[in-house]
Amino acid sequence: MTSRAPGTELERLLGTLKGEDRLRARRAVARLGELRAPGARRALEAALRSPDVALRVGAASALASLGRPESRGVLESALEDPDWRVRAQVAYALSRLPDRRSTGRLAELVVQDESALVRYAAALALGRIADPAAVPALERALDDRSDRVRREAILALERSHDPRAAEKVRRFLRDPARRVRIAATLVLGLRRDRDGAAALLQFFERSDSWERPAVLVALGRIGTPECGEALAGASGDPVRWVRVCALHGLSEMRSPRTRDVARARLADPAWAVRGAAALALGRVGLPEDAPTLAPLLRDPSAWVRRGATYALGQLGAPSSADAIRAGLRDPDPEVRLASVWALGALKDAASTAELVRMLEGSRPRVSASHRTMMQGDGAVRLVSDAESRIFDALIVAVGSLTFGPSSAAARRALARARRALTEADLDRPARLASPIGPGEGARTVRSLFDASELES
Repeated sequence: MTSRAPGTELERLLGTLKGEDRLRARRAVARLGELRAPGARRALEAALRSPDVALRVGAASALASLGRPESRGVLESALEDPDWRVRAQVAYALSRLPDRRSTGRLAELVVQDESALVRYAAALALGRIADPAAVPALERALDDRSDRVRREAILALERSHDPRAAEKVRRFLRDPARRVRIAATLVLGLRRDRDGAAALLQFFERSDSWERPAVLVALGRIGTPECGEALAGASGDPVRWVRVCALHGLSEMRSPRTRDVARARLADPAWAVRGAAALALGRVGLPEDAPTLAPLLRDPSAWVRRGATYALGQLGAPSSADAIRAGLRDPDPEVRLASVWALGALKDAASTAELVRMLEGSRPRVSASHRTMMQGDGAVRLVSDAESRIFDALIVAVGSLTFGPSSAAARRALARARRALTEADLDRPARLASPIGPGEGARTVRSLFDASELES
């Protein structure tokens, strides 16, 4: 979201840029980047031609923060800057403004620039642009002497729609740099490279605790029987993050062994593993697994309560609704969001009154975050946006009740909520809850109401 700078501050900062004090000008550029004020664009573009290297670097960084497509041409011209620091920052700025018109110049940089940092930033930008025309340059960058460049070239090759990307990166499972080996693993998983499964399993045998999580996720995507055996064995690994990713991989491939492994790990001493086991059981379990999951709704870890709530909603066991309903008052917003989703998935008519009260007391939020613990793949999460998703999740949950015995109350609540929204609110992308992560997509808030067949 674009921040608006007070006119007086913006004018003062722009005036500072025209002065002779270079230190103050550098500070002004940094502040303009923080403010993301559109009115500063031309001044920042002019600063890219300053004789002061630090000011040029700062201007490129600030233009990246502004994210204005109009700056692309000016930034691309600055790739000719004699200072590598400026070229690197400009290439990064172009990664924030992905445009295929920049492919040619970035492709030259990724193989020709003398600075490894510039080549790295160029590869990053090419990955975000995702232009198939960059494939020949990226292939050359695969053999770069810098492991950072090789890693980024591998990832960019996958994003550039090269049908032979997996075949080209298999050899990097033996690269001397761990970051490169992990990048190759990610590509093989994303491409579901069954031809590379044997090489990946061999790598798994010699991988360390930093590499194994990525390998396990990739094995789950590939999903051969041999991959399932490796995943089941890793579910008992002494490293908890390895166990988490083994469960994630098993649930991804829906191996016949997943249900038994997940049930066995519901009592794991690590909360991250218990949460992952609950989510896995929700994907592959049966309604009769609900009593096994129900005690986890009282787990001291919010992450476990969240996973168990989503799982019970997926299993479709109506008997779980009373216990899930208590989660609507949980102190953690991730658990509350999961509870709203699960009750909607169960179409629990007995929850109508409470869900309606929540909807009437909720308002759409552009963003909201707080620190929480982790994501579904076991990686540390810095922020949670559950609060900003609850309003949309409530629309879906209450909408699921418009065809049952409580349909009149649900329809009235949705009609009131819709009237309270502006056209901009209705046309924004919906921010939905999902057991496998945030459900972004093409749906709008308006479509959530329309799905309930409400009359305007």
